[in-house]
This record gives sequence, C-alpha cells and structure tokens, in this order.
Amino acid sequence: MKFTGVKGMRDFYPEDMGLRNWLTDAWRRVSVRNGFQEYDGPILEHLELYAAKSGDEIVEQLYHLTDRGGRELAIRPEMTPTLARMISARAASLPRPVKWFSIPRVCRAERPQKGRLREFFQWNIDIVGVDDLLADAESILVAVDFLREVGLTAADCVVRINSRRLVAAVLEDLRVPAPQIPKAYAILDKSDKIPREALVEMWTRALGDEVPFAAIEPLIGVEGLDALRTLAGSGKGGWAAAARELSVIESLFETLDVFGVTDYCSFEMSVVRGLAYYTGVVYEIFDRQRQHRAIGGGGRYDNLLRELGGPEMPGVGFGMGDVVIIDVLRDAGKLPSLRPGLDLYIVPAAADMRKTTMEMVSALRRGGWSTDFSYRLQPVAKLLRAASDRGAKRAVILGEETRVHDLVTVKDLESGRQQRRPRSEFLRDPMAPIPDSP
Repeated sequence: MKFTGVKGMRDFYPEDMGLRNWLTDAWRRVSVRNGFQEYDGPILEHLELYAAKSGDEIVEQLYHLTDRGGRELAIRPEMTPTLARMISARAASLPRPVKWFSIPRVCRAERPQKGRLREFFQWNIDIVGVDDLLADAESILVAVDFLREVGLTAADCVVRINSRRLVAAVLEDLRVPAPQIPKAYAILDKSDKIPREALVEMWTRALGDEVPFAAIEPLIGVEGLDALRTLAGSGKGGWAAAARELSVIESLFETLDVFGVTDYCSFEMSVVRGLAYYTGVVYEIFDRQRQHRAIGGGGRYDNLLRELGGPEMPGVGFGMGDVVIIDVLRDAGKLPSLRPGLDLYIVPAAADMRKTTMEMVSALRRGGWSTDFSYRLQPVAKLLRAASDRGAKRAVILGEETRVHDLVTVKDLESGRQQRRPRSEFLRDPMAPIPDSP
C-alpha cells in the first residue's frame, strides 16, 4: 500500500527546512530587537475557547475532536485565544505592557489553494495592557521592520490601514442600525475580493433597503487620508461621528511618520478585517501588485480578554503566515540562496585511516565544528566531490603522511588552497587561514 501525505499538509525535506528556519530566524530576530519575549502554548485547546473568541465562522475552520473524557477539543487555528487565556491566568503579576511573540504551527480545515494551506506556521506579535495609540503604531513598525529585514521595500509591499471605530462612526452617520453594523463590516471586508453585483446582493440581503448600497459605495474606493477628508467634506457624508475618529487615524499616521515607515503605509477604507473581535485600528499587508493573498494582518482587540473571562486589558497585534510571504519573496527574487553547510569533511585516503577518521570526527565535533564523513571508503576525488556537494568549507585528507608524520592535508574547497599541518595543531584551530602557495 502506498501512503501519501494529508491534503493541505506539508513535508519539509532538508532544503525546505533550511528555508523555514531562515524565515523563523528572521521573525525571531526582528521580534527580539523590538523588545518582545517569546512564548508558546499547547496545540490543543477547548473548542469553546475559539467559539467564544471568533464566533461560528472560525469553528467551521477547525480540526476538532472529542477526547476519551468527552471533552470537545480543537487543534489551534491561531494563537490569539491561547495568548488571551495565558495572560488572563497571570494578569495580576505581569508588567505592562505585555509584549510577546510566538511562531506556532497552526491548522485550519479550509480548502487548500494558492497561498493558503491547512497547516502553516504563523508569526504573532502582540502588545497587551495599554490602550495608547503608540502600541498600534509600534506593531505596524515591527511588521515593516521584518519586511525590510528580508529585503522587501516600500515598492514591494504596503500596509493597508483603517479603523473599525472610524467605519462604525461613518456607518452610524449613514444611519445604519447598530445591530447591523457587524454585517456591514463583513460585507465591506469582501469589497475588494468579489464583484460589485455580488456585494450589492449581499448588502441588500443583510440590511434591506433602509440604507442602500449606493450610500456606502463611495467609501469602498477611498485610499489616503486626503481622499477621506475630501469625501467627508463634500456633502456626501456630513459625518459628525466620523470626524472624531478621523483625528485618531491622523495621529496614528503622524506617529508612523516619526517611526519612518509611512512609505510602506496607506489608509484604505475598505480594510475592515473579518474577525469579530477587532475594535479599533486594523491593517493588512499586501504585495503592491496584489498578486497574492494578504501577507499578514491584525489590529486592536480591546475586549477580547474580558470576553474570554479575563480582566479588562486592551491589546493590539498581528499575525503573518509563512506560505504567502515565501511566495512573495520568491516572486520578487529575494529568497536567499541556502546551501546545506558543514565546516569540515574528513577524507580518508587509505583503508587503514578508518579509525583515525572516527577519532578526528569525534574530536572536531566535541570542539563545536560541524563535521561529517563517508561510511564507505571511496576514491579521494569522489569524496572531495561529496564534501563540495554537502557545502563543506574545508576537506581534511588523511593519508600516508598522517600515518607516518601525523600530518593532515587541509583543503579550502572555495579557494582551492591547501596546506599540510600537524594533526594536533590543526585540531587546536581547524579554520586557521591557509596561505597562498609560494
């Protein structure tokens, strides 16, 4: 019987693992230098944790099970509920703000498609315990810091920013009933993903004719604060409630300008984010050409901890999956060239060097040098090719001179330079410079 992998899941061969490690190392490096601490949690949580946080929409995307104790559990589809649960458990003792990051493996029972798999790794950045707009700006700064870290410029990517409070205020000014505003969010969130006719149908079905789609349609294409100000003052809006929230967004962009990241940032009214728990500033990161799904996204969630039974603690943060960012980097020609590498490869030139080879390998590994060798005795030329294929920096040839004079031949596989050295001296400094031949 031939077995295949589960649809939407991935095998990570060594070359794939190298790329994954490169990406997670970059995420971790950026997180730490921005003052965040790493945490992790269990891969299984109680099903009701996700239902309480995100409603039925997220539950439909879960891998869930009933354990032998009759408990309904789910494989984590995201990390924010676990974060909220963990912070709630120690809220009284944690310093403010809580600045945490994580890089979990998560699973969602969705249809696999370009940029979306059922299993992926997600970088999460969260700032909890402060309602200062500076925290919103810092979370965006961290996202941009990562884009710069991996070579993506403002010409490559954009952070599209909006505010749920601003959208709610505009909808209030347009007389959308408060109970219907969540439905309006969901429709606006799809405005750049589906045709206009479908949007009109969704709007009419959800909100009826009390507020026609034509009343909110001018909002969908608003990009940039100047465009929003123009619309607000044109007589089409008459937005009293929205004016207050507009000043908040203006303050956010002023802070982003101080941080030096506004070249990556754009105000776009159509960005709402589909999940129900967002309460303020929201944002999504895309490639400029919109050839891919969102690279990442997040926003402010001030009520989440309270809704999950914890204390009143505001929060802001974002998530970024590995699948889309790798696709974006590949299309931009900015993936690194990663070769599996060794420091040293031991090459026995005679059959009686087997024991010496093992002694050498053991000594070098104890010294912290990545070292390998062939199990089989092969011609020196073939072993040197094997060393090169493994990405070794140097080959160490053990032959007649080793047996008679305790000398080894060290060959730099990049420059081709080589040198004979006493074995004891070599072991003290295996990577000492090899001079040019006279």
